[in-house]
Amino acid sequence: MAVTSPHGAATHEDPTREDPTREDPTREDPTRETPIPEDPTHEDTTREDGAAVPATGVSPSPDPHGTRRPRRRLGVPRRHGRVPAARAWREGTLTRIQELEALCAWAARQSSAVDQPILHAVAVHLAAARQAAEVRGHLVMDEALLERAMSNLDAAEGMLLTVAPPAYLLGRLPGVLNDVTRHLAPSDHRRRQLEQLGRRVGVCSPGDAAEGTPPADAEPLKLVEAERLTIATASRAAGSAALREQMRLRSFRNVLIVATVLLTLLAATLCLIGLGSPTSLPLCFAPEQQDGSTLVVCPTAQTTVDTPGGGDDPASGDVDDVVRETVRPVDVLLVELIGLAAGAVAAAAAVRNLRGSSEPHGIPVAVALLKLPTAALTAVLGLLLVRGQFFPGLTALDTSAQILAWALVFGYAQQVFTRLVDAQADTVLSSVRAGNGTVPGEGAVPAPGR
Repeated sequence: MAVTSPHGAATHEDPTREDPTREDPTREDPTRETPIPEDPTHEDTTREDGAAVPATGVSPSPDPHGTRRPRRRLGVPRRHGRVPAARAWREGTLTRIQELEALCAWAARQSSAVDQPILHAVAVHLAAARQAAEVRGHLVMDEALLERAMSNLDAAEGMLLTVAPPAYLLGRLPGVLNDVTRHLAPSDHRRRQLEQLGRRVGVCSPGDAAEGTPPADAEPLKLVEAERLTIATASRAAGSAALREQMRLRSFRNVLIVATVLLTLLAATLCLIGLGSPTSLPLCFAPEQQDGSTLVVCPTAQTTVDTPGGGDDPASGDVDDVVRETVRPVDVLLVELIGLAAGAVAAAAAVRNLRGSSEPHGIPVAVALLKLPTAALTAVLGLLLVRGQFFPGLTALDTSAQILAWALVFGYAQQVFTRLVDAQADTVLSSVRAGNGTVPGEGAVPAPGR
């Protein structure tokens, strides 16, 4: 086709030249994301050259020439096919969110337009809880994320009770009553009011007996419908109390961690002092032998003191000089390792007295770790007390084996101090456990109609 140039001369257009302004309908938009089919029986019906293969329901035979591209792995919806979370509380939170989302959708079909703002608020709380549970790589913020997830889940469940059908309220009442009696004090007015409602509808609180004859089938629905806000308020109060209990657990765990870190730094400091200046912290003794000679005994070496002039009593200066020559930089390190081993044995022995806990804060582990640096310190400090003649009748140790044996004893003796921590940890854990050994907040959300 002839085209007139700006100078008036006619030129011929190259038919093979592309017009950059012309849009090619067959060109694929690189910014457009290709959807992944969710049907697991779907087959790839597109070949490498773009030709379509009829879907006959039978998988095509393998290409002998290797020209077919490998089949793309089919994706699944994120909510049902996601990778398991790294932390147990995250997985439990996501599972509970899915339950509450299903209950919210079920309640929305039976609610009126007046309840839509509350259902929207429930969705907002669930979205915030999901966001907290799906955050990755924030170990330092893990505690704050856990608190955010728990508080939003409790708020969502409490608001869901204000719009749920009466049949769901009646089925949920035993679970709410159990949570209330577990976390609220007997003198709490919300607990008393809910227990009275439970007796009226024939639901007894734990340890109580039903008063009178259970009402007819139609009356409980009217009662729970009239006391809807009472049930929701009590449920929210129980959730807040459970969250405060978790905060107390977290605070106690943080105290254990800080104490463990400080004791570890102190033990490392003593070890560095022993390695850098062994004479500043000698763990040596100078017992007198039966033949009248004096033997300087350290954890890793021993030396006989030469008596000046053939006398019986060695000079004090000679003993100090021999101690400087006998002491080794690894003495303190060896004693701390012996004490550490004794502390590990004590921690293993204390496991038999600990009940398993599903709390996300790891209190038993923190208590066991506290024993290790404490044992290393008590081994060194105990030998220093013996060297300073603090214990009557125990003034000097005769051999290196005795020194290491007493280091083992003093390392295990840390149990005298840490047993108080064990008792406090058991008290704190018992305060958040229910009578049947379950943990607050672990109960699954009941399905509609149960």
